[in-house]
Amino acid sequence: MADKHIHQPAVDASEIMPGARLTGDATAADLESIRRQNSVYVYEAPVRLWHWTNAACIIVLCVTGYFIGAPLPSMQIDEAYNQFVMGYIRFAHFAAAMIVTVGFFGRLYWAMVGNHHARQMFYVPILNMHFWKEVMFEIRWYLFLENKPKKYVGHNPLAQLAMFFFITIGLTFMLVTGWALYAEGAGQGSLPDTLMGWVLGLVQNSQRLHTLHHLGMWAIIIFMIIHIYVAIREDIMSRQSMVSTMISGHRTFKDDEVE
Repeated sequence: MADKHIHQPAVDASEIMPGARLTGDATAADLESIRRQNSVYVYEAPVRLWHWTNAACIIVLCVTGYFIGAPLPSMQIDEAYNQFVMGYIRFAHFAAAMIVTVGFFGRLYWAMVGNHHARQMFYVPILNMHFWKEVMFEIRWYLFLENKPKKYVGHNPLAQLAMFFFITIGLTFMLVTGWALYAEGAGQGSLPDTLMGWVLGLVQNSQRLHTLHHLGMWAIIIFMIIHIYVAIREDIMSRQSMVSTMISGHRTFKDDEVE
């Protein structure tokens, strides 16, 4: 819930954009809208950089991972000895995975040294009953059963829950299973095998490990579709900015009500 202190109205509307008022470019409603704009700095630059880099890498991982699991039936570009298509696909997959790995540890570090919004993704207040009431409210809002959305400075409770399970837990699962598969290819005694070889022993079957990693990919794809839909929907229907917040870092509120 937004802090009451951040919702301070701007200067009087009559003093805003006098040139626009004189030329008729801004209506009274436009000026009133400008007067109500309030914003607070939420997401610091490292968080925003991680978000977009992570998103780009996940797209690369999903596309290349799909073709690794289901290779193209034929490649009639050139003779086989002149092609390295699957090699390039695997290289792109491994490179993106390494960037995601480094980024994830960097994101963990920033959760410790950044502002309190940077930590929101890594925990769920499971013993806070008010949190769960807010989750239920958000579910009703997304199902069009509530008439008016609430304001939140950081993630709303439902988004926090989704980010924790699909990014914090989900990404950890994908990194562990992915590096275990990489360790199998790197061979016994390699650094990846030393660090993650135990996962294959735990699963007991290489094909089972591939299947779990592949299912994790589809779970993340479903999350991405819902995430993009909800972000755009909230930018249009809610009383605060969403997509632009992850670009500028500022959450802008579209009225001066406190919640």
